[in-house]
Parts: sequence; structure tokens; C-alpha cells
Amino acid sequence: MSESGSGGHCCSPSRGETARHVTTTVPSTPPAAATRADGMMRVPGGEFLMGAEDGWTVPGDGEGPVHPVRLASFRIDRCAVSNAEFQDFTDATGHITDAERYGWSFVFAGLLPAGFPETRAVAEAPWWRQVYGAWWRHPEGPESDVRDRAEHPVVHVSWNDATAYAAWAGKRLPTEAEWECAARGGLEQRVFPWGDELEPGGEHRMNVWQGSFPDDNTSADGWYGTAPVTAYPANGHGLHNMCGNVWEWCADWYSPAYYRSSPKGDPPGPPLGVQRVIRGGSYLCHASYCRRYRVAARSSSSPDSSTGNQGFRCAHNDTPARAR
Repeated sequence: MSESGSGGHCCSPSRGETARHVTTTVPSTPPAAATRADGMMRVPGGEFLMGAEDGWTVPGDGEGPVHPVRLASFRIDRCAVSNAEFQDFTDATGHITDAERYGWSFVFAGLLPAGFPETRAVAEAPWWRQVYGAWWRHPEGPESDVRDRAEHPVVHVSWNDATAYAAWAGKRLPTEAEWECAARGGLEQRVFPWGDELEPGGEHRMNVWQGSFPDDNTSADGWYGTAPVTAYPANGHGLHNMCGNVWEWCADWYSPAYYRSSPKGDPPGPPLGVQRVIRGGSYLCHASYCRRYRVAARSSSSPDSSTGNQGFRCAHNDTPARAR
């Protein structure tokens, strides 16, 4: 931030000063008996081409080289976790999110109401503001709430919060390879989950910035801020909003060099790191500064970071599971 010295990122800023190298084991087999299996879609196993090497890629992100990856079949949530679903979790467990513990989270300045008190900005991306009292129930600060956004994706959740929810639900976060395979919807080497055109036939297929970023959003796609988790048509695997709307946490540590020599079968990601992978882009993505709203695009954030455009969905091994 311009005053505090915290790290910043145009897509999704991090609480960089608290990140550190640690190792973590992500459970590979959640307790099937406790799994909330409703709303999950099966992605068949097999091989797909992961990554991209074209004019859309962001230098340094490590999208390439394009390489074959073999995955076992798995299941993944049809939609990102909603505010209503996250409330079920917090009501049942009393979980306190990282945003609540810190007392603040990152909010897009354009969503703050007129007359909102002065806030510190991220130096590299001044549209991001440090807002005290912003957390998942109050996404734009203390005076906001999610009562009319029950079916919108929960935001202001860190990787730590997402993994806690997944464990409660008897699931896990998807690996980065699983996420990309699911997002592609069975199509090979396409830019988006439906093909190569951003708006085929003039139809909006995802929630991204429309107009001139960051000052003028025409909301031509129907939304300013988040959209409901079921907005827009599903992809070939029956999954909604794999691109746009909110960034989604993956299980993996982030490394721009990992896929140059990663395992070809069910790659688990690097064994350690500082940042965790986020995928899919968000309602703030715009081609004028960032094209990370594509199925191959990658970004990252520290595990304790939370923003108004980060959410998640869960995955599960492809085994029979009883719903609660």
C-alpha cells in the first residue's frame, strides 16, 4: 500500500508482509461419509493439454509450455461457494475468517459508497483500498451486507478460510490442473470455457469489466460487482462461471516455473512456496490491463489474503459419497 508498504497486484492484492515459506499437506481423500455431495459434477479422467503459448499470455505467469496432463476422474462443485453456503459453515463451526482477524480486507474503490472515509490504496493498483470492517458478511465495509446476495459467491475469504470450509464439507480445494481441466469443459486449447470468442454472437458469457477500467463500467454483461453463482450458461462439464466473476483458490503453491517440468500424471503443484494459486479472473478483469480471465491464465495470492473478488469452489475424489 502507498503508506503501509504492503504488496499489491492489479488483479488481486496480497497481505504480502505476512506470507512465508511453509509446507502443507492437502488431504487427498476427504471423509466421504461427511461430504456435502449435492451440486458436484463429475469430470472424467484422461489426458488434456494444459497451459497456453499465444498472444494472450501474461509474461512471467508461467502458463507455458503447453503440455499433456493425465488426471484421474474427480468431482467439482457446479458453482462457486455462495454466501448462503458459507454462512451454513460459519453457523455450524463458529469459524472466524482471516479478514475478521486482521480487521480489514481489500475492496475495489468503485464499490465504495459516495462519501466513504479516506482509505489507503495499493501503490501499484490504487483502485484497491484497505477497508476496515470489510469481511464476507460486509463486503464493502461495515455499512454493507449480503442479505440480498445469498446466491452470489462468497468473497473476502482467504486460502486458509477456503480450506477450512472444504474440510468441514468433506471436500478439498481442486489442484490447479484439475481446475483448468474442469474449466475447459472438454474443449481442447480454447481460450474460454465455450470457445475462442469473448462474446460469441454478441452474447455475454461471463462477468468481467465492460467499458474503461477502472473508472467506467457500463455493466453491459448485467452486473457491476459479483453476479449470482449460476449466472451465464454452464460449460461442457456443467460448471458455471469458471472464468470471470471471482478468482478461485486452488490447492497448489504457485511457481511460474513449475509446469516446465511438472509430473504428467495428477500434478500436485510445488512442495512449498509463498503464494497460492488463484484461477479464473474476476468481475474486475479487462483486456486493457490484464487478460487473466482465460482458462489457462494463472495468478497468485498469499494464503492469508482476502479481497472483494476472491472466492472458491471445492473438489472431491471420484468416489461414491453420501450427502449430509
